[in-house]
Amino acid sequence: MPSQPVGTPVPAWTARPRPPRTPMVGRYARVEPLDIDLHAPDLYAALADDADGRNWTYLGIDAPPTLDDYRIWLGTVAGGDDPLFHAILDESGMPAGVAAFLRIDPVNGVIEVGHINFAPRLKRTRVATEAMYLMMRRVFEELGYRRYEWKCDSLNAPSRAAATRFGFTFEGIFRQAIVYKGRNRDTAWFSIIDREWPAVKAAFEAWLDPANFDEEGRQRAPLTTHPLSAR
Repeated sequence: MPSQPVGTPVPAWTARPRPPRTPMVGRYARVEPLDIDLHAPDLYAALADDADGRNWTYLGIDAPPTLDDYRIWLGTVAGGDDPLFHAILDESGMPAGVAAFLRIDPVNGVIEVGHINFAPRLKRTRVATEAMYLMMRRVFEELGYRRYEWKCDSLNAPSRAAATRFGFTFEGIFRQAIVYKGRNRDTAWFSIIDREWPAVKAAFEAWLDPANFDEEGRQRAPLTTHPLSAR
């Protein structure tokens, strides 16, 4: 047989389950499959606090002008299993953000997180961080996927910073990958793979520990102090 390099064996690999439509519950956050009738009014009100629409700059549409428009748009993207949209509930139990599993590939064990949109009150909170942790934990521990992806417009500096903070590895730029809103998008690719998950998990759990927050809920040490998140 020819002597050629080949990839590492993946013994006894089988296709992974698709993500279930069940809630993910943590100490601070609750992440549950999005129900348009239940969640849309509160989500629309929370996202409307983004007065200048900066949250929508790098999303596929601009901010919907009315609740009815928002409901119609959600109906076109959030009714199926891929993308599988979730509502993120804050510590008061109110919906304040969305995130989705998408490009779900059970055969190869690959899944992406995207369509992330946090209301201003959710940004830079332990709820938002724990929501991302809960989704990762489902992917790696409950479902046994091998690769978790994050992609964004290469010009979206906050999204790229968030990916790094959450422990994703930057993999490069896909040039002229998408046309949206009549403009080009070069896409930045990030990933976490299964063998990295234990260290990423430990970093999240250390940051989310109640001892890491003062009486006002302010962090004592940032997540970026952990090696996996700081790289």
